[in-house]
Formats: sequence, C-alpha cells, structure tokens
Amino acid sequence: MREDVADVLIIGAGASGAVMAWSLAETKMRIVCLEQGPLMNPLTYPSTARDWEARTQGDFATNPNIRRLPQDYPVNEENTPIKVANFNGVGGGTILYAGHFPRFHPSDFRVKSLDGVADDWPIDYATIAPYYAENERMTGVAGMNGDPAYPSDNAERTPALPLGLAGDTLAKGFNSLGWHWWPSDTAIITEERDGRAPCINLGACGAGCAQGAKGSSDVTYWPHALRAGVELRTRCRVREITVGDDGMATGAIYYDGDGNEQEIKAHVVVMACNGIGTPRLLLNSTSKLFPNGLANSSDQVGRNLMFHPYSWACGVFEEEQDGFAGPHKLIRSQEFYETDENRGYVRGYTLEIQRGMPPVRTAQTALRLGMVPWGEGHHDAYRKLFKRTTGMVAVCEDLPEAHNRVTLDPNMTDSNGIPAPKIDYTLSENSRKMLDHGVARSTDILKAAGAYEVYSEAPIPYGGWHLMGTARMGKDPKTSVVNEWGRSHDVKNLFIIDGSIFVTSAGVNPTQTIQALALYVADQMKKRLANLFD
Repeated sequence: MREDVADVLIIGAGASGAVMAWSLAETKMRIVCLEQGPLMNPLTYPSTARDWEARTQGDFATNPNIRRLPQDYPVNEENTPIKVANFNGVGGGTILYAGHFPRFHPSDFRVKSLDGVADDWPIDYATIAPYYAENERMTGVAGMNGDPAYPSDNAERTPALPLGLAGDTLAKGFNSLGWHWWPSDTAIITEERDGRAPCINLGACGAGCAQGAKGSSDVTYWPHALRAGVELRTRCRVREITVGDDGMATGAIYYDGDGNEQEIKAHVVVMACNGIGTPRLLLNSTSKLFPNGLANSSDQVGRNLMFHPYSWACGVFEEEQDGFAGPHKLIRSQEFYETDENRGYVRGYTLEIQRGMPPVRTAQTALRLGMVPWGEGHHDAYRKLFKRTTGMVAVCEDLPEAHNRVTLDPNMTDSNGIPAPKIDYTLSENSRKMLDHGVARSTDILKAAGAYEVYSEAPIPYGGWHLMGTARMGKDPKTSVVNEWGRSHDVKNLFIIDGSIFVTSAGVNPTQTIQALALYVADQMKKRLANLFD
C-alpha cells in the first residue's frame, strides 16, 4: 500500500485551520486537513425549521456535554464555574458564533509594560494589522469606519447592520451618560459578497446561518481552499501526533468515520484544534522524547487557560423592542476598556449590546430568574417580557494564571477511547471585580435608556465561548510553547495557530485575532520554506 504523506498536515478545520489551508494553497504543496466533525449542510441548520430553539439546546447546543454527537468529545467541567462552548465540524466554532468581529487594541499586546500584569506579546498591533485587513476582506465585515476607541484602520467594511429599535433605545442610554458606543464590526455581510447573499435579519445567528451571510469559515475560506487543491478529510479524529527519533513530528494517528485506525505522514504539522483541543492532543502525544506531552518541555501546555468571563444584564421596557429579529450584536462600547486604577481592578471589558430573546428562551430565562410566576399571572407576566427586553454583556479580559489549566482526565474518554480534557479554572479576584463593575455600568445604561426593571447574572455559566492561552506564544522556550511566529520551540516542524497561542485575552471576542494570527503564521512559513526546520 502506498504511504499516505502530506507536505502539510492541518488538524482542525475551524476558524484558524481554514485560514492556514487557504493561505498555504498557493505554494502547491500537498495540504491535508483532518476534521473530526462533518461538512456542514446549511439546509439542516435549526434556523430552517420552527423547532430551531429546541435544537439549540440539543444537537446544536454550544456545550459538547449537552450535544453528545459522535464527533464530540466529553469535557470534565466539575472544577470550573464557566463551561466550555465549542463546535466540531468544518467551520468549528464559527458555525455557532454571533459574528462579533473586533480587532484587539494596540494596548492588548503590551499588558505587562502598561499595567505590570501578565506578559507582553512577542509581536505588536502593527505586525498584525495587515492580516486583520486581509481577514476582513476574506470574511466580509459590516461596520462603520472611524471608531474613536481604535486607531485609524485599513478595514474594508460593508455598511453597518441596522441598529433597530433595541440599538436606538440603548444608544440613547449611552448618550445620556456621555459614554462611548459605536456600531459593531460584525462578520455578517449587508451586501452580496463573494457569492454570498446579505443578511435578511432572521435572528437565529447562533444556530448556523442558512443564508450564508454570516462569515463562518466553511463559507469564506474553505471554498477557496478546496478549489485550490487542499484535501479536507472529515470525521477523522486524531489520537496523537507522531514523532521520529530526531524529535521532529512525522504525522498523526487518527480514527476515520468507521472507527478504523489510520496513519498519515507529514513534513509539517499544524495544530488548529482550539484552546482545549490542542493541549488535549499535545498532552496525549507522549513518547520517550516527550514523556510529559509533545512540545511541553516548558510545562506550559495546558496552563494559563483564559475564558473571558461574561456578565449579562437585561432591561425590561414598556415600549416594544425588536425581540430576537436581526443579528445579535448591534453596538459595542469600550468606555471601560483600558485600565483605570480608580475602578479597583486592572484591564477592562467591552460592552456588547444584544437584541431580545426568542420565545422559548424568554420563558426559560424568566422562570430561572423568577421573572414570571407559575400558575395565575404566568401569561400576563410573560407578555410583559417577550419583545420588551434588550440588554448587554460585558466581555471581561481574563488574565493568565498558571493554575487555570487543561489536563487529561484519568477516567473519562471519548468514543474512540482517547482521554477527555479536564478543566480546572477559578475566577480571579480581578475578574470578579470586573464582572461586578460590568453589571453595575450595564444597569446604569439600561435604566438611562428607560428600563423599569433590570436582571443580571455574572459570570454566565455556559459562557466559555473563548478558549485561549494554553500553548502560549513567546521568545523564551522556558516560559512559552511556540515562538513569535507560531513554531514550537521543541519540535521545529510543529506549528500552532488557534487561540491557545494567545498570551493575554484582551477584552474583545478573539476570532478576528485568531484568524489574523493564522494568516501571519502562514506568511512566516512561506517566507521560510527553504530553511523552515533550521
């Protein structure tokens, strides 16, 4: 049998894996991508049927322990107040994300220098800025130029999404307080682009966009990568990265869709499995050269897990709002983004304005928080809530702490017998203070906008959408896993490109930066093809 050999093996077909596949395709190397989930069919998304809300709590739930699909792996979450959110399939988490697509600030790369906490990145905003622009062009981003919270940028944007009743209502609240707000940069196009139709304000963005308006990587990068000759193998779950006697990665062992063990050889291996899946696979790839896990001489693989703790506040209004119709993210505010020592904590957060909740979620949330009674008065109380609520979340910067980590569970496995990840995470005092501040300021805004009642929660329990920091980037091999262009310090032909390489988390959603970094790493690889392993 002919040996299966790739020039570049990419593990994971989500946000970063798609970017890497597309960027490297121009080299004409043989590029193979293994994805443990399926290729998505938009016709089967929950948003195409009336039971869509029920399915978002079943086979399209954000938490793998709820979905329990064949392509999912369980996660031991007993020791964390924030539960993991991910999705396994071509497109990864971008299938279910809301599309909020901000860049990092320049300050986010210099946290140690500016505030004396965490660490500085080995790269800066100016290095990544061209890749932000390229990613925005490929993805399609709606927004408005000129946000005073950011430096002048080179973004290519379609017109901003309409603010609607909810946006107008809360903008008045911000204005009355004199606080910053701006239409969100959102990966949801408002004009036809690259064969994709614009948004029709369906409102079920988090259940997969059947319209194709939302820039999930299965409809942005993957069509171009596949046409350029990249080979994508779905329902292929990788068990371990193999290494040779020289300490170089040689490929991977995986299980195909029928459960058969397969092996693929590769000259270069790229990890794109998210901030939980990547350390899980590295820790499971043990050998005589790497007894504590692949690329783990620093003992940093799995450490410094960052989530972005979320606070949530919901206001009830006399006047009818939009309900759930339209994209979720309308406005961002970075009034409280940079450190202010008077607040009692360091760093800060972004406020993301959200529309109201759909019918079933309105009822469930109201019952859970005691907003409606059982029995008499139930329906009247519900009517006062449905289409009359809107609110916001505070996306709080999570600082890296070595004890927040991913390890391998000694007992729990997936359906192929591969050890499951175990999460140990505690909320820091700094994050707790930031969450409380976010709730208080959100309440101020909602009341200023006219809300007569406000409900809140912090942190959101199932809010672990952003998985960062578990294979951090740095110049010192003793304190980091990859160098300043994503190459493992220990294994010269192993690269990591997902959120696990983040040094700090910033106070914004990470997908835009994950993809920009993947473009940057791919570019560095192409520039060094002749001496890639030196």
